[in-house]
Amino acid sequence: MTDLEMNWVLEAPALLGIAAAGIALLLLVIMKFKIHAFLALIIVSLLTAVATGIPVTSIVSTLTGGFGGTLGSVALLVGLGAMLGRMLETSGGAQVLTDALIARFGEKRAPLALSIASLMFGFPIFFDAGLVVMLPIIFSVARRLGGSFLGYAFPAAVAFSVMHIFVPPHPGPVAATGLLGADVGLVLVLGLLVALPSWYFVGHLFGRWVGRRYQIPVPSLLRGSNGDFAEFASKPSLGTVVFLLLLPLGLIFLNTGLNMLATAGVVSLEDTWVQVLRLIGETPVALLITVVFSMWLLGWKKRKGSRLIETVVDSALGPVCSIILITGAGGMYGGVLRASGIGGAIADSLDAVGLPVIVAGFVIAAVVRVAQGSATVALTTAAALVQPVVMGNPDFNAVELAAIVLSLAAGSVFAGHVNDSGFWLVSRFFEMDTKTTLKTWTVGQALIGVIGFVLSFAIYLIASTF
Repeated sequence: MTDLEMNWVLEAPALLGIAAAGIALLLLVIMKFKIHAFLALIIVSLLTAVATGIPVTSIVSTLTGGFGGTLGSVALLVGLGAMLGRMLETSGGAQVLTDALIARFGEKRAPLALSIASLMFGFPIFFDAGLVVMLPIIFSVARRLGGSFLGYAFPAAVAFSVMHIFVPPHPGPVAATGLLGADVGLVLVLGLLVALPSWYFVGHLFGRWVGRRYQIPVPSLLRGSNGDFAEFASKPSLGTVVFLLLLPLGLIFLNTGLNMLATAGVVSLEDTWVQVLRLIGETPVALLITVVFSMWLLGWKKRKGSRLIETVVDSALGPVCSIILITGAGGMYGGVLRASGIGGAIADSLDAVGLPVIVAGFVIAAVVRVAQGSATVALTTAAALVQPVVMGNPDFNAVELAAIVLSLAAGSVFAGHVNDSGFWLVSRFFEMDTKTTLKTWTVGQALIGVIGFVLSFAIYLIASTF
């Protein structure tokens, strides 16, 4: 063992202890002393940066880098998604789709209908963007049928989560596929075989228990107050509403689909037409185009005044500012933990344990995920560490390689909590306190990780017999 490796091993327990203490302090000040999550995250991020030895001159840049990096990916999606949601809600479009879903599936199967739609939307759309787009429909169904909001929202959120984690063309499984030399088409097929049962056990079965156990009222996030914007109501056609929901789906698929085709060598990313279509399919651009279409179809085409449309769109931003800031602060805390080196220290320590590669990859990804929050960092770290073992063993067949990729993905989603920006996104959109979010979303993410690994390991064992 080199001196550097010895330093990593010696440092890992101390870094892990600091991370655990920081998480405990964060939970204490939020849950016990009722300090606002935004302030609590900043305070604990600063203290953690000092405790882990980040140079004083780099602390502020580390904090703002983590905060800004998260906002760069979240603020546009949340802001544009909230605008789309507010217009669908106030125009009556969400109610139109709700009535159609209930008429088709029945009241008892409404959560299943929402989940099926979310699984379909979740194929090309990232977790956060897809959830924001679906929220007005989930809100409307929950208000119509009554009961705990979680009974409707939790299964749908889990549907987006499992698709994002296990199924290409999402970036995590695509990156791991490339690093380990797996076949992306096979990872897609087997990813569905892992994602769908994971959703059934966690989203459907556990989600039904969560809905009965925790009575969460429907958030008022996208509603106008005191009957505001009644004049914006127009009862758009079902076709218009479906078009507005499918438009970002189709546009984003231009990007993700072309990326997958480029990986397979079918198209070249250097071609101008490919670059233009990929730009249109970038999630923020796709949502921007959809918002403009919504202003036209739900506003101008219905002879609504420009001032009214502007007011409705503007009213969507105020309620989501807190969500955006808290999510950014969660990214700040995760950024501090990543800058401290805790992920690399733990990963290198676990790499020396000598577990089978599929088990070691899952454990590394899971521990790094819990320690520093980012699923992407956990997945790529684990993939990079097992890459020499995988690439150096020509005996792995294509199915075994795909199963290893999926086991890493399962570890990367394990037990997302307060150092994960997605945790705060769910907490604030669902208007749940931190304790309830830990008991529902964190436990659900842990179950997805465990079930996903079990299924991946089963695929691996079956493939190894041939």
